[in-house]
Amino acid sequence: MSRVCAITGKGALSGNKRSHAMNATRRKWNVNLQKVTINGKTEYVSARALRTLKKAG
Repeated sequence: MSRVCAITGKGALSGNKRSHAMNATRRKWNVNLQKVTINGKTEYVSARALRTLKKAG
């Protein structure tokens, strides 16, 4: 499963983890994906996109 939202196409972001000594090591911020059934098809959608869909109706 790739960590990409089926609706918005949002993916994971990357950056640096910083220790107290300011050492930099690479890390990832994954998208908050939820398994949702849309029109009889199971998709992975971000929590933010779900909120927007719910608000739009």
